[in-house]
Amino acid sequence: MFGGPGGPRHLLAQEARKPRRVSTTLARLVTYFKPYWWALVLVASLMIINTWAQVITPDLTGQVVDCFLVPRATNCWYTTPSPTWTLEDRLAGLGGLVALLVGIYILGAIVGGAMFFTMTWTGQHVLKTLRVQVFEHLHRLSLGFYAENAAGNLMSRITSDTDTLQQVINFALIQVLSGALLLVWIAWTMLTKSVVYALISMSVIPLMILATTFFSTQARRAFRRTRQEIGNVSANLQESIAGVREVQAFHREEANIAEFERSSAAYRDASIRAVAFTAALAPTLEALGYLAMAIVVVVGGIAFLRGQDLFGTTVSLGLIVTFLGYVQRFNQPIQQISVLWTNIQSAVAGAERIFDLLDTQPDVTDKPDAREMPPIRGVVEFVNVDAEYKKGERVLCGVSLRAEPGQTIAIVGPTGAGKTTLVNLIPRFYDVVGGAVKIDGIDVRDVTRASLRRQIGIVLQDTFLFSDTVMNNIRYGRPDATDEEVIAAAQLVCADSFIQRLPNKYDTVLGERGIGLSQGQRQLIAIARAALANPRILILDEATSSVDTRTERLIQQALETLLRGRTSPSTPLRTSFVIAHRLSTIRNADQVLVLKDGEIVERGTHEELLARRGVYYELYTSQFQDVR
Repeated sequence: MFGGPGGPRHLLAQEARKPRRVSTTLARLVTYFKPYWWALVLVASLMIINTWAQVITPDLTGQVVDCFLVPRATNCWYTTPSPTWTLEDRLAGLGGLVALLVGIYILGAIVGGAMFFTMTWTGQHVLKTLRVQVFEHLHRLSLGFYAENAAGNLMSRITSDTDTLQQVINFALIQVLSGALLLVWIAWTMLTKSVVYALISMSVIPLMILATTFFSTQARRAFRRTRQEIGNVSANLQESIAGVREVQAFHREEANIAEFERSSAAYRDASIRAVAFTAALAPTLEALGYLAMAIVVVVGGIAFLRGQDLFGTTVSLGLIVTFLGYVQRFNQPIQQISVLWTNIQSAVAGAERIFDLLDTQPDVTDKPDAREMPPIRGVVEFVNVDAEYKKGERVLCGVSLRAEPGQTIAIVGPTGAGKTTLVNLIPRFYDVVGGAVKIDGIDVRDVTRASLRRQIGIVLQDTFLFSDTVMNNIRYGRPDATDEEVIAAAQLVCADSFIQRLPNKYDTVLGERGIGLSQGQRQLIAIARAALANPRILILDEATSSVDTRTERLIQQALETLLRGRTSPSTPLRTSFVIAHRLSTIRNADQVLVLKDGEIVERGTHEELLARRGVYYELYTSQFQDVR
């Protein structure tokens, strides 16, 4: 009930997918960073400095002990201790070393901040480029693609998937890389000081890896379950709100509340399980970290107290302090990498989905040698046209027709006969699979889509208005039109009267999809939009089927004005195609085409077809019987 294509459950289930082509996806993602190579070099340099600052501080802390508190070392970092040192000498040296430590801490903080800022700056520029590229590609895809893919699914590529990438690029990736560098650097430093002591100190690392693998795997599974359950909750909520009228009309409130309670309880249980595994990882690693510290203290302490070497390494109090600092630093990177690695996988999967969309080729494209469509006179021909949406399933079969400039062609027939498909071939929203569609003798496949569609106007049954002013909605098809031309177009189709009654008249900002206006008012604005664009070919797809009789008369009057084809005496005649559900609206059409099962079964004028007493006569008489 709640998991349809594009719905929240579907989207969140997608987010839980693992990447399939990690190396290929990462290599392609890297290409977006090439213009900012200098920033990546800077980030890498800052990362090395930041890691060096974290590695050097435990060593300097150990030297505080061995060089000044319990002087016994001879290889201090910036001075050589002397047995003749006075207390003042030791305090001065100690103060200098402490000041150096503070300076390194400050340097590390500044460098770390600069590193994250630079990476965030770079990542945001890359993501902006990626978002715009996806948005541009969506506008190039054919209508057939949108018929097979839900809008919510496509929107998630720009929102959800890029947000996942953003989190990883800005923080997770740099933390994982710097953490890995820190682990390797610390391990190398420890091994250079004492191989045996280093191996003993790192003996708990296999246990850390096992614990991290176990808890991360369980947490990942639990979070996938959580994403699915929150999808159920979101879908339940979305459909209940969208269908609140039906819910109340059929008195289904209690049933919906019970269903929402069940989905919420499932989400609660999944979330608790996920949080339990996540919460268990940190204390487990912390406990193992304390165990490693205990091993360092016990093994090193015994050797120090006995004055024994540890397999050739002299164990000093400072060395123990240094190794304690290194062991402490092992815990945090391991925990960060284990937690953030899942996020990186999710981001790579998101990048895969983005690239899959970018790799989708539109079904309808311009030929390499496509030319601009010259000004249309209005002769439209269908020459034995076949059309299909799915391969092998014909929607139109052998359709032929000819419309002269200024003619109005009405298209009628039962649902699924192919009426909308026929008119969609004229602006080349779909391509024919047989025959040809020609305008003024030119095959529409031989011209650019932009130059063709620029001269075609469409008014649909389901009018789409943008969240903008009335003025800009009418101006949408012709952005360079003046305010006076917009008002003139509205007056031409009888839309001016109701617009003048709006709070801010033409400057009134409409709600989403024109909320606040009636269906008829939205249709009048759409007709005014078409009148302003002044197309040479006009397509009306059941523009009056969803309004009352009074509004229909008003819209019909506006359409008749538009169908006459001249917004001024100087403009040429307009060829019009009208899909009509109410047959009373097409009595004045020059030619009526009756479609059935993808074929034209009858054609002629309204009177001719009635006199023939065929399919059109049956449609017409049954419609009026339904009215009675």
